[in-house]
Amino acid sequence: MEYVISAIVLVLSAIVYIKVAQKYDIVDNPNFRSSHTTPTIRGGGILFFIAMAAFFIGSKFQYPYFFIGVSSIALVSFIDDIITLSAKIRLPFQFFAVALVMYQAIGFNEPLLLIGVLLVIGVGFINIYNFMDGINGITGLYSIAVLGSFVALNYKEPIVNNQLLIYTLLSLLVFGYYNFRKKARVFAGDIGSISIAVLILFLGLTFMVQLQSPVILLLVAVYGVDAGLTIVYRLYLKEHIMQPHRHHIYQKLVDVWKWPHLKVSGVYAIVQVLINSVVILSINCTVIAQIVVLIGVLAVLLIGYVFVFRQTEIKLKKVNF
Repeated sequence: MEYVISAIVLVLSAIVYIKVAQKYDIVDNPNFRSSHTTPTIRGGGILFFIAMAAFFIGSKFQYPYFFIGVSSIALVSFIDDIITLSAKIRLPFQFFAVALVMYQAIGFNEPLLLIGVLLVIGVGFINIYNFMDGINGITGLYSIAVLGSFVALNYKEPIVNNQLLIYTLLSLLVFGYYNFRKKARVFAGDIGSISIAVLILFLGLTFMVQLQSPVILLLVAVYGVDAGLTIVYRLYLKEHIMQPHRHHIYQKLVDVWKWPHLKVSGVYAIVQVLINSVVILSINCTVIAQIVVLIGVLAVLLIGYVFVFRQTEIKLKKVNF
């Protein structure tokens, strides 16, 4: 019954937010880097934060440091959705949020240098995940694939309160009603993708430490490989890696191969689910075996990325010729 009530609250929240966003013109206007052609409401990912807040209150304030962290960064991200903020303003809040998430997940008992490295990696991860929100359905479907896999993993190896995952999945489904369509009515915005990224970071760190399992990294491998190699490519082109672009493979599948948005988003989610099935099956293997699985899967994804990238370049040359 509690999940039914939560779903109703989320649906009502979505309706109210859409009306507020329309009134105050909180929209994403298309530009030459956009995949959409009409102004679209952004910030719909506020539903994800509402779900996390509902869990926090309903669980009698479980994971307080995580919640304080995600609340602070959600607020700043929502403001950024309305008025673009400088990185000098966003970054301190991001480091603050990641530090709290790390403290909640693993404590600060590690060497100071390692903590610093993990902080930088964490901030990098949430920013990279934020870049994903570029085509209809990809943030929502991919996040459902990742969080759904954490639910399955948590069923096998109970680590966190499952309600946190279920509440957030419900918010993704409600958001999906407005986003998983040919012409999206709502985008997640920074508040959505950043909030989900912080949650995934918290879950990843917690499960990795509790299970002593490096293979957990593969739970975000599809987008991770795409984003990582895209950054390398942009550095090769001498582009500013923090600026918007159209170099992700999923963007090229839309722009060059003319795949529908939801087809691309679905492929990313399905491939990630298949990989995550391997993760769940290998979670109780030895560390050495998990490292072998980790390297093997990453190698396959790398080869796949290079193949699609080269085929896209060939197609572009033919079109331009």
